[in-house]
Amino acid sequence: MLIKNHWYAIELGNKVGDEPVQVRVHGHDLVLWRSKDGTVNSQSDLCVHRGGSLGGGRVVDDCVQCPYHGWRYDSTGVCVEIPANKAELPIPKKARVDAYPCIERYGFIWVFLGDQPASDRPPLTELAGLDHSIEAKAEGYRAVSGEFTWQANYDRVLENAVDIAHTPFVHSGSFGNADQPEIQDFDLDEVREDGVLREVSATVLLDPPAPSGIWKILRKNAERPPVETTTGFYPPNVSMLIVRLPLGEIRIFTAAVPIDEHTTVSKFIMMRTFFTGGWADKDSIKRTMKIFLEDQPTVEGQRPELLPFDLSAELHVKSDAIQLAYRRWRQEQIDAGLGIETPTDEQERRRVAVIASPARSADPELANAWVFPAVDGPAHSQSDDASTMDGDLS
Repeated sequence: MLIKNHWYAIELGNKVGDEPVQVRVHGHDLVLWRSKDGTVNSQSDLCVHRGGSLGGGRVVDDCVQCPYHGWRYDSTGVCVEIPANKAELPIPKKARVDAYPCIERYGFIWVFLGDQPASDRPPLTELAGLDHSIEAKAEGYRAVSGEFTWQANYDRVLENAVDIAHTPFVHSGSFGNADQPEIQDFDLDEVREDGVLREVSATVLLDPPAPSGIWKILRKNAERPPVETTTGFYPPNVSMLIVRLPLGEIRIFTAAVPIDEHTTVSKFIMMRTFFTGGWADKDSIKRTMKIFLEDQPTVEGQRPELLPFDLSAELHVKSDAIQLAYRRWRQEQIDAGLGIETPTDEQERRRVAVIASPARSADPELANAWVFPAVDGPAHSQSDDASTMDGDLS
């Protein structure tokens, strides 16, 4: 399900150029495109005329043009040209698509999916150690990016990214040590602004795997110290992993983009303080993809596929504290009425509904000026309190 009224990282900035880009989020199609000044715009990818995909069109004179009949929409979503009409004919008031606030920062395109006015929206999340440029930049780091597709639900993918205890087993072939799987006690670091959860993280020391290959010979008697590792998440859909190695530091920021209930794409930015020449970029991407490939069979095999609404449906232990923090946040949003069910394939074939944009609530005169209805039905709510969850920890 979609938790509305939040900033979602849905695409890498370097993927949006001169042509429209279609991105699906929770079963809803959006189109991203750049204005002449480089600003990225985000809109519903549905022409109100005959439902054509704007993502299949092109950008003309700071407008996105539908490939079917050439209708053009400006950055606010208003249709400014209908080529088949005579010049003196007015453009219908309903000739508009939903447009969503959009920010390019840290190498991601962030889109506000909801109808809150600007004064009520939460600020964009602050990613650890990065400046506010449109790229992922931090002094002394080299950044690479990529993506990985899962046949799994978004919640499961995000929880896996912040799961500390799976490292010794799932990643025993790369950086985990199955012979020393115990996870030390750790404290959660929660950052809140005006009562709103902005970040959850924890830092632990993980035992590295035994050296193999040539490293086994070179480090025959060398002591291998524990590796300081920090992991956590930024609601609603970004996870973070920081690994501090003797060689230097690695940071991986990953946006888990929910395509639908059964498909997720992880858009990642990996940064390193060592081997900062371009010659090492290909290897850095390969190593990051290896982590996802090690996770893939387990994550795609989890059941139930969708995260249970009943918070006591799965057993929790102390090392699950970060995942539980995510589930608490998720349930709080649902209980507040911010959950929207993701449409099924059958619903999409028969009926189109879009995520309500700020324009729908900003101007009362536009209340009936929308062709496609807004999907705004409340999702399932479960009133489990935190004490019930804490009781499972052991």
